[in-house]
Amino acid sequence: MILEVKDITKNFGEKSVLKGISFSAQSGEALGLLGRNGAGKTTTIRIIMQLFPPNSGEVLVDGKPLSIREINVGYMPEERGLYPKKKVMEQLIYFAELKGVPKDVAIERANKLLSRLQMTEYKDAKLETLSKGNQQKIQLVTTLISNPDIVILDEPFSGLDPVNAMLLKDVVRELIADGKIVIFSSHQMNYIEEFCNNIVIINGGQIAVSGAIKDIKRSYTKNLVLVESDDNEAVKTVLASIDFVKDATQIDSGIKVELLDGHDIKNLMSELSKLDVSISGISLYEPSLSEIFVDYTEVES
Repeated sequence: MILEVKDITKNFGEKSVLKGISFSAQSGEALGLLGRNGAGKTTTIRIIMQLFPPNSGEVLVDGKPLSIREINVGYMPEERGLYPKKKVMEQLIYFAELKGVPKDVAIERANKLLSRLQMTEYKDAKLETLSKGNQQKIQLVTTLISNPDIVILDEPFSGLDPVNAMLLKDVVRELIADGKIVIFSSHQMNYIEEFCNNIVIINGGQIAVSGAIKDIKRSYTKNLVLVESDDNEAVKTVLASIDFVKDATQIDSGIKVELLDGHDIKNLMSELSKLDVSISGISLYEPSLSEIFVDYTEVES
């Protein structure tokens, strides 16, 4: 199954929120949908869920317009939407039936998911008596109880302790292994890198960058080099004398060197070999996803 978002635009009054968003996601993979607050992520998600239509563009599944009557979409929102004074099992069944799941099937699935998330003991408890992390897990059960084909997770790890985060990681891996389309939205970049091969970064209602994380990093690093040494101050002094070195910044792993366009690691290695400086290592610098995110969203389009 392939989900395609094609040339989506959306205006609210005179405000243009989405300005031609296009990306795709496929079964058995997780796509990272990233952007600063207000970039257009939530609007994109709501259009996929058909909560409101785009002004132009379309959402397709396998080349046909997405119908939520045929394709089940499960959404775990950042802002939780359950009933605090209702018992857990009662509302799990309620939300499942809203999605057309028969009550007996809903009970069976609820028990299985509660057991999987180590929450069985809370099935007759009111939601408000649970910790924030356990409420988060109940929200996930609500999302998955209808066995959705497309699973959208918005900040799913927010508020979870390390043990529960590990449990949720296992569930996400299972969803991917089961061939679901998983769209993962989070500001916790370590989770994006762990689960997603591909990302889409939205900035100012437009796609700032998209594609495979490894390819984005590879293109990003062409002018960045990591130099390692036991004497960073001496190396920084030497680097300052090289005319094609644009910037040299000390970081935990060494010195991150930015080269002017037209120069690469071979040029730097050649220049450093001529100078009296001790170098223990030199390699292409691989930025973190957080650095890439900041770079592409620092200034709005």
